[in-house]
Amino acid sequence: MPADSGVDGPSLLEAPVRTGVLKNFKDSLLKNIIKRAQFAIPPLSLMILGSVEVPGIEHHICDLRFETFPLDTPWDLIGISVQTGAVKPAFELSALLRAKGFKVVLGGPYVTIFPERCRDHADVLVLGEADEIWSDVLVDLKHDRLQKEYRVGEFPDLSQSRSVTKDILDPGNYFTTNVVQTSRGCPYSCDFCNVHVMNGHRIRHRKISDVVREVEGFLEKDRRIFFFLDDTVNADEEYAEKLFRELIPYRISWVGQATTKLGENPRLLDAFSRSGCGALLVGIESLAEESNRAHHKFHNPVERQAACIRAIREAGICVYGSFIYGLDADTVAQADAIEAFLDATGIDVPGINLLRPIPGTGVFDRLADEGRLLFDRNDHDAFRFSWGQEMLYRPNKISLDEFIPSYTELTKRVFSVGNALKRAAHAPTLRSAVLMFNLFYVHMYGLSRSDLSRQMEELAESK
Repeated sequence: MPADSGVDGPSLLEAPVRTGVLKNFKDSLLKNIIKRAQFAIPPLSLMILGSVEVPGIEHHICDLRFETFPLDTPWDLIGISVQTGAVKPAFELSALLRAKGFKVVLGGPYVTIFPERCRDHADVLVLGEADEIWSDVLVDLKHDRLQKEYRVGEFPDLSQSRSVTKDILDPGNYFTTNVVQTSRGCPYSCDFCNVHVMNGHRIRHRKISDVVREVEGFLEKDRRIFFFLDDTVNADEEYAEKLFRELIPYRISWVGQATTKLGENPRLLDAFSRSGCGALLVGIESLAEESNRAHHKFHNPVERQAACIRAIREAGICVYGSFIYGLDADTVAQADAIEAFLDATGIDVPGINLLRPIPGTGVFDRLADEGRLLFDRNDHDAFRFSWGQEMLYRPNKISLDEFIPSYTELTKRVFSVGNALKRAAHAPTLRSAVLMFNLFYVHMYGLSRSDLSRQMEELAESK
């Protein structure tokens, strides 16, 4: 489902709604830009489920970011993956489909964490990682004995060989269809993240031979860039080095997510570089150590960050550096610190985010208990998580009257056309992609500033 925030298409926060040729053209143009600028990729979870084979059952994937749902087809069962931040449109679609007589199954992160909020919106719920129980759903569908709920008892064993097919995807919808996951689970406990809530703290690996075979098979149909979707692809350094050394002969290009600790492991950094790693997203969060610790992030000490990032870039790998401005120990001095850090490290694509307290995470519950949320904690539709278009909470050490101007001025300075050109010129690789991403952010942070300005006016009027 596309989110309400505008990141998957024209912003729904931009009222009023228009119809007609001009709007349709704008929607189509923006979606195409977003698809390319964000390296739009297919939903791996649906690819995995679509690869489960049960005789007599066919799967089809409809990605509503780019496609219109085919209501004129007599589907036997329609599954919707519900992401936090797209709950309202998911429920609305489910209601429409059920009103037309279709059976609907809901799954995904939000359903797993909040099943009691979803039961009235579906015929069937699937809770948890569905790799091993989706076949049960399909068999029961085939024999007309669908249950109300399917719940995963234990995390799936990823070492069991399961092939993933791309045959049901439309490759033209995506920047690439080469999406691969080698592991699940996160050993860390950052309170603003729900990965460890959803997938556990223990890292579960696929067999390296299975991953290599999958890469080899994917290359036969799509030789574009690979996305390794592990939340931390270097979490198990021994596994990661072995895997990527085995991938060197395939001469792929790939991107992924890692911690800056990679810069302190020359052997692993060499394996990443030689296997074709072009870019990594790294979570820096705050440059104030007290802020990271306040949110249970202990694994990347601030004093080592700059050297690690420089080492990664010197190995020929671009760095997308993700910051969260407004954590609990942050002051307005963080704005200047972030800008200076960008200059010192040469980060190729910066992301300067507002804290998004996601329902189901520790920080959401804590901020709610402290009375710092700006919305009713029970109104999950009020929260938009894909983009920082609204403040959702009151920072701990900065008033909103100080914080919003500080944040908007920072993004205005950082995200300019001049800076986009400069970052692209200095990027170690993937220069056209770096340019596209930075120009896209010039536009999106402009939208964010407009929404925040409107929110400030509304807050002032409510006083």
